[in-house]
Amino acid sequence: MKVIDILAAVLLVIGGLNWGLVALAQFDLVAALFGLGFGETSVLSRMVYALVGASAVYQALSLQSIQKRWGVEAALTS
Repeated sequence: MKVIDILAAVLLVIGGLNWGLVALAQFDLVAALFGLGFGETSVLSRMVYALVGASAVYQALSLQSIQKRWGVEAALTS
């Protein structure tokens, strides 16, 4: 499961960097990697966006179990 945790984290970083570039520079890195213009999509770029979204859902739903697997104490527990 740690491999999935790492993959999800990497995809979330990619998604976060892409959104940061969209906000600050009006540059869509994912679209550019697939030879598309800003705001354009293809099947491959939509797959990347879907994987990033699925990673966010996975991380949100399994945060406590991920912390237990990695031996990290939750900061918000009382």
